Amino acid sequence: MSQHTARYLMILGLLLLIAGAIFYFWGNKFSWLGRLPGDIRIEREGFKLYIPLATMLLLSALLNFVLWLIRKVL
Repeated sequence: MSQHTARYLMILGLLLLIAGAIFYFWGNKFSWLGRLPGDIRIEREGFKLYIPLATMLLLSALLNFVLWLIRKVL
């Protein structure tokens, strides 16, 4: 394994650790996540469908920005 790959894996692990700590200690402050206006939720008797479109787009944009920052710094 090359040093660049190992460095990216360590950074990814650190980011996951930080994200996990944030959601563990301050998870109640993120209760809006998953309930954004673009999320699709259909609930009927015996049937539930949930498609978090807006949440996925927001998290994708945030992850792309973080990865862009990491590439610029390294």
